[in-house]
Amino acid sequence: MSDRVRITHALLEQLHAQANADAPLETCGILAGTDGEVSALYPVRNAAASATYYSIDPAEQFATYTTIRESGAEVIGVYHSHPASPARPSATDIADAHDPEALYLIISLLGEPTVRAWRIAEGVTDEVTIEPTEG
Repeated sequence: MSDRVRITHALLEQLHAQANADAPLETCGILAGTDGEVSALYPVRNAAASATYYSIDPAEQFATYTTIRESGAEVIGVYHSHPASPARPSATDIADAHDPEALYLIISLLGEPTVRAWRIAEGVTDEVTIEPTEG
């Protein structure tokens, strides 16, 4: 498990656009890629329709995971936005994090948009360095 993740500038721009479009609600989606590099974002509906919480419908999650695997990529983790709070895991994010190998990418729209990545295991958060790449 790496303490770094690579993601293109284009995907970061796509993430910003999705978060802004869904605000004031939290946006969410699934990250796909291989070898510590995010190659695609798969937006999914925030079933909670909340400004402070996100929930991915299990059927939509399963369908998206299937699509990702059929593409030859792997599920790397999930992303969501914090429309009015910093880009760090909330108490709810920590409590709901059940996969210690998953990457949790959070974009904050508070002030200048900020994207940070985390691993969360047994209530402990570890920040993962994001390396933006060309593309």
